[in-house]
Amino acid sequence: MIRHTVVVTAMVIGFLVGRADAASPQETIAGAARKVVKIHGAGGVRGLEAYQTGILVSPAGHIITVMSTVLDADELTCVLDDGRRYRATMLGVDPSRELAVLSIEAEELPAFTLAASDRVPAGTRIFALSNLFGVAVGDERVSAQHGVVSAIVPLEARRGSYEVPYRGDVYILDCTTNNPGSPGGAVVDWRGRLVGMLGKELRSSGSGIWLNYAIPSESLAEGYAAITSGTASSAAATPAGEPMRAGFDPATLGLVLVPDLLDRTPPFIETVAAESPAARAGLRPDDLVIAVGGRAVASRAALQQALSALAAGDVVRLSVVRSGAIVECELGPRPASGRNR
Repeated sequence: MIRHTVVVTAMVIGFLVGRADAASPQETIAGAARKVVKIHGAGGVRGLEAYQTGILVSPAGHIITVMSTVLDADELTCVLDDGRRYRATMLGVDPSRELAVLSIEAEELPAFTLAASDRVPAGTRIFALSNLFGVAVGDERVSAQHGVVSAIVPLEARRGSYEVPYRGDVYILDCTTNNPGSPGGAVVDWRGRLVGMLGKELRSSGSGIWLNYAIPSESLAEGYAAITSGTASSAAATPAGEPMRAGFDPATLGLVLVPDLLDRTPPFIETVAAESPAARAGLRPDDLVIAVGGRAVASRAALQQALSALAAGDVVRLSVVRSGAIVECELGPRPASGRNR
């Protein structure tokens, strides 16, 4: 324990060398943590946690986070640093960055300034703040980890059996940051300036090792601007109190999805019926459906609900992930009815 204390002290001293007027690490962490929220939604089984992290980027209650199955819930709850709880609504998603923007009804909140600033160089000391493993409850503060940006490289990674669509540069970190609950966490420099956001749990496509990485703030700013301006895909939220419609069976369009083994099974395509609208649109087995007409879907049930929300005759447009890229497919008009499961 004594040796451990000496090492930590040495790290802190080195962290502040030449910065006599800087805030202490504790002050930097406290200031940044007030702008980080705990998100609770769908999930609850191993590999599909029902919690993650978000970052306040507007005093009016805009929160950026990672697009995931956690957000595929009838009700999303955001808990602030001081313990206040809010129901959140989805403003939209950017599938290419797997970025989502939530909104809560609040004012004058502490928030990061999200701007397309210059990237920090390798060797920059950082703090990563997130609700890893869901240990923070109520007004308990999110966890903070100290580390260094080891490298800046293009992301080439996979989650399960498919490659992720994001192909931009990421910060590779020298500490174990990308844990369950960490996606959407804030990465700040010694001044408390937001420099990135922690991503999902991913493995390197080349080596198969788990990655500890963050998406740079410049990419976050671009995605946030696209979502709030309406130029990125938007996700329509179900108004409070409105019943969910019966799901439309994708088999009517020629799509057979993987078996629904979990409550939130991702909508992977298992087979495509010959001479069907799906076949003519070029859909293939192993494609992962991520959006219907710009509305994000993260499960079989969400896909069926999104299809049912279309009026008969509306053009069905699906966004799928294939070999790490997003492919847009148009299946023609939606039939008047579909078999419900």
